[in-house]
Amino acid sequence: MENHKRITILLAEDDLGHAKLIQKNLKRAGINNPIVHVDDGQKAVDFLFGEGEYKDQTHPTPLLVLLDLNMPVLDGQQVLKRMKENEKTQRIPVIILTTTSTAREVKLCYDLGCNLFISKPVEYEEFCEAIKKLGLLLEIVLVPDGE
Repeated sequence: MENHKRITILLAEDDLGHAKLIQKNLKRAGINNPIVHVDDGQKAVDFLFGEGEYKDQTHPTPLLVLLDLNMPVLDGQQVLKRMKENEKTQRIPVIILTTTSTAREVKLCYDLGCNLFISKPVEYEEFCEAIKKLGLLLEIVLVPDGE
């Protein structure tokens, strides 16, 4: 179980308020893993593939991605599609964490290869509680090493 302590979480979320709440409530749930926050889909892709502003940075492994669907530049489905089509990133676990929850979007995300789809509750307390429960799940998740 020691492996999960080294996981870097990539949080791709354009709403700064949601990003802060997610980070705060993951910490409350005992998740102390490094979290890299990006605010649009292109930055997520750049981080994952070591491009753009992340070109000369070391790529942390293993990774887990918390991915919003409604983001600027590239949306979450485009990010997910690129990840799962590339051998370098196809095994990185992706948890969709979004306010959208139509049956069509849920199906599409699973078809594209997401590992888990979570709809963010609208109410503040429910949102915080959902993220704490996600933190409990992340405590026991093992992900493949990036090598």
